[in-house]
Amino acid sequence: CLDNEGKVHEFHSSWRTDDCDDCSCYETGISCCTNYMTPVNYDKEKCESIFNKETCSYKVVEKDDPSKECPVHSWVG
Repeated sequence: CLDNEGKVHEFHSSWRTDDCDDCSCYETGISCCTNYMTPVNYDKEKCESIFNKETCSYKVVEKDDPSKECPVHSWVG
């Protein structure tokens, strides 16, 4: 299988992309999906979500004070 970055992968192999997608190669092609949850239900006026590519996760913090985390009521992924 040839991925979007031009790398070749063997059949029945799996890998994680730089964008935090988990991919697998099969005879029929490549299958990829995100491996992280995205926050969707939080106070968007007071807070912002920040994605960390190192940990493949979001953190939701106050815009005025990023040291304070905000409650998230729903995630999708």
